[in-house]
Amino acid sequence: MSDKKMIYEGDEWLMPYRTQIDRRYEAITDAVSRMSSGGKISDAVNNHLYYGLHRSGDGWVFREWAPNAVRMYLVGEFNNWKRVPAYQLTPIGGGNWEIRLDGIFLSHGMLYKLYVEWPGGGGERIPAYAVRCVQDPETKAFCAQVWEPDDPYVWKNGRVAVDEPLIYEAHVGMSSEGERVADFDYFRENVLPRIAELGYNTLQLMALQEHPYYGSFGYQVSNFFALSSRFGTPEQFKHLVDEAHSLGIAVIMDIVHSHSVANTAEGLGMFDGTQGLYFHEGERGRHPAWGSLCFDYGKWEVRHFLLSNCKYWMQEYNLDGFRFDGVTSMLYYDHGLGRDFNGYGDYFNGGADEDAQVYLALANKLVREIYPRAVTIAEDVSGMPGLASPVSAGGIGFGYRMAMGIADHWIKWLKEVPDENWSMGEIYWVLTDRRADEKTVSYAECHDQALVGDKTIAFRLMDKEMYSGMSKETHNTVIDRGMALHKMIRLATAATAGGGYLNFMGNEFGHPEWIDFPREGNGWSYYYARRQWHLVDDGNLKYRFLWEFDRDMIHLLSERRMLSGSLTPILCDEEKKVLAFMRKNCIFALNFNVKESFSDYRFEAPAGSYRMVLDSDSPRYGGFGRNDSSVVHYTIRESGRDFLSLYLPCRSAMVLEKF
Repeated sequence: MSDKKMIYEGDEWLMPYRTQIDRRYEAITDAVSRMSSGGKISDAVNNHLYYGLHRSGDGWVFREWAPNAVRMYLVGEFNNWKRVPAYQLTPIGGGNWEIRLDGIFLSHGMLYKLYVEWPGGGGERIPAYAVRCVQDPETKAFCAQVWEPDDPYVWKNGRVAVDEPLIYEAHVGMSSEGERVADFDYFRENVLPRIAELGYNTLQLMALQEHPYYGSFGYQVSNFFALSSRFGTPEQFKHLVDEAHSLGIAVIMDIVHSHSVANTAEGLGMFDGTQGLYFHEGERGRHPAWGSLCFDYGKWEVRHFLLSNCKYWMQEYNLDGFRFDGVTSMLYYDHGLGRDFNGYGDYFNGGADEDAQVYLALANKLVREIYPRAVTIAEDVSGMPGLASPVSAGGIGFGYRMAMGIADHWIKWLKEVPDENWSMGEIYWVLTDRRADEKTVSYAECHDQALVGDKTIAFRLMDKEMYSGMSKETHNTVIDRGMALHKMIRLATAATAGGGYLNFMGNEFGHPEWIDFPREGNGWSYYYARRQWHLVDDGNLKYRFLWEFDRDMIHLLSERRMLSGSLTPILCDEEKKVLAFMRKNCIFALNFNVKESFSDYRFEAPAGSYRMVLDSDSPRYGGFGRNDSSVVHYTIRESGRDFLSLYLPCRSAMVLEKF
């Protein structure tokens, strides 16, 4: 057993489950030992270099794993899509097939597929390790594509290390103002400068792995090694990553290893005529909610496939890490569907998939072997203890976990509780409810809250009034309330974050309406699958106020490295609706009162002098200018205690820095 303190030591609620945690630890360390043979996992994980299409001398070599196949052919533009002997693969043992194409001409851009025959059937398949797939604009069918450009991209910048990720979550395709699919060049030229100006230090990109249905937001992956061709070429994406690095912005991708699209024509389903090649057989291999296929994480061939996938994306595209999607679904046999997790027993009652936990631990170890400063984030709503703790302490090894309950609670409060009845204690507890030994990424809303059928916080607060009330010349109480709370909610969420903070593209300026991808139900329209940047660029509209507040808030947190500082509650005043806390040498004071301002609001504070460094009520952020930012605030000592006395306008927040 490791000499390091285990996660159950000092936690009386976890101690009853030390046997299960120790067993998890042993299973992970055994898998690491078996895979690495005393070396590094990253040295042993190279499927992407062996399988698929590769240059070999003056020709090419292609390999595929398909144990149930009886015959296999390469078909494509080079042989008129015919199954001919010259392009028939040879079995070489272990379920592997190979063909060497010496002297046979394959050129950049040629389309190809496999034709796989199995007992009783056969069909065209896209190679499992294809690194480039394209869709025919007329038939909508996907094909693999030979990708060997004459001018491969040359990297100019190294990776970026971040300790406190301030994440800008984005989708390249819907980043354009126009009703179309934007590409990597558009995003690099038009959106990346906005992110840099706002001060976010991490870009999280969605939908990078190829997926047949655009409206899936990239979460129904078909080709795991292929960059989605909808958004451009690998070279264009590399240019985007390189440019982000030049601006000091790390780039992480939303990687989907929680399931695979069930499609056989595009994906891995029934690849060699069997469901159990990469996935569990029978019902366990089918996700009941997503209609997709569930990987068999206990199968070593599957582990090598997925781990090689991590290594490929890290090395080919110089990425700085991953946000692993759908981790809750991976962790439990029932995928965590339809149940609450109310106690530690829910995690250790035999319903957790140990194979999935082992895989995730291996993936985290692999990623950090490649880049020790890599960011790894788990999207888990269940709260599995140890998910973001080191393996050596009995954890699974993620650097961060998503604090998914925070966004759910903000929506709940906005929908169900009048803000005059909000509980300051409940808000603070939800914002800070996390294990001390695990870092979290907090957010008030991500892409989930922006999808059709739901509402962004801005739209929920202001709704139809946004269409007529956002002019700077217009005064509207609904807009006043909405803008005030939009700023306060984001500040409270970001300032209490347990290591990282996330915002979805456009939500920083209160993007109106929802996201609705082209589909049959909306006439295949792109109208809602875009970002209306003109709203924030128009100096006559109030969206700019929200954007500038977000920019200054992010810079404040970043420049003072606020999220690594200790967090100390000061007060939760339920009667007056005031919340105050301290982080590093800054006091955050938020008055959620719907109508009362307090001219002499006193509370204990460390002795010294304070100056205002952020005021949500400032006119530059669309506020009413009820505070004088030039005033220096001094503590007052009474009866051996030190107090601050502040003017706290209603529905406003301020940050005071001790100097």
